Amino acid sequence: MVLTAEDRKLLTAIWGKVSGHLDEIGGDALNRMFMCFPSTKTYFPHFDLSPGSKDIQVHGQKVARALDMALHHLDNVRGTLADLSDLHAYNLRVDPVNFKLLIKCFHVVLATHLRGEYTCLAHRAVDKFLFAVAEILGEKYR
Repeated sequence: MVLTAEDRKLLTAIWGKVSGHLDEIGGDALNRMFMCFPSTKTYFPHFDLSPGSKDIQVHGQKVARALDMALHHLDNVRGTLADLSDLHAYNLRVDPVNFKLLIKCFHVVLATHLRGEYTCLAHRAVDKFLFAVAEILGEKYR
């Protein structure tokens, strides 16, 4: 992952603005993914997938907290996410395309929460970060 000093600064600033709402943002992103990309529901047959359900909110919290952990370890994102990468590849067997679909949903949710503060430069920095996370989570499939 090639994040410039400016990217890191923007990521830290953006994340600081949403850090108090990460659980909500994670749930919102998952809700959006399930609504916009219904095929992603395949991996959650045991969940109540109705919008705003407790299952979606709890899993959204897990996703947001994993991203938060990765963001706080930018120099070792691969190591930070190693267990999640193994889990998704070997146990859950999630199609890596779903990680990229979730990225799109996170962008929409961040833009909705941050409005004008989610500038094109902030979007680019977040996109670099999220794309790197998706690549790391999907690399065990190769």
